[in-house]
Amino acid sequence: MTVTTMSFADIEHEFNSFVGAIVYATMVTIDSKNRPRTRVLIPIWENVDGQPRGWLATYRTPVKAAHLAGNPHTSFSYWKPGNNSVAIEAVATWAEDLDVKRRVWNLYRTTSPRGAGYDLGNFWRSPADPKLHVLRLDPWRIQVIRGMDLRSRIWTAPGA
Repeated sequence: MTVTTMSFADIEHEFNSFVGAIVYATMVTIDSKNRPRTRVLIPIWENVDGQPRGWLATYRTPVKAAHLAGNPHTSFSYWKPGNNSVAIEAVATWAEDLDVKRRVWNLYRTTSPRGAGYDLGNFWRSPADPKLHVLRLDPWRIQVIRGMDLRSRIWTAPGA
């Protein structure tokens, strides 16, 4: 059974629980020939004024940058044995402001949601490290599926 909602609060607890337990997500971007490309990463998520927002600390590789310049829509998929899963459709934009990087650095350290995240200091010296780049992820659709009975709940952003 699938239930749809426009209130993120309706799925937020399950979203946080699944993402925090699974941690790793497969990110999909699209190349200039409309072919998908995947990579496994660890985004973090928060609730901003009742809406989900994600952040991804990453390297700005030529491939990822080119894909997102051509099409900023991306997809993230979380899955683990037992079939609990989360699928997130979002628009990604580069966020290079140092204050944003500091905030994201701290969100990763405290793990958001609980269980997700890690110490970015393992890869970058500080939020000011020129090799650290941040993607802001603005979801327009999130689906959580509970594996034990395949109950599906879908949140869509207003106007999506």
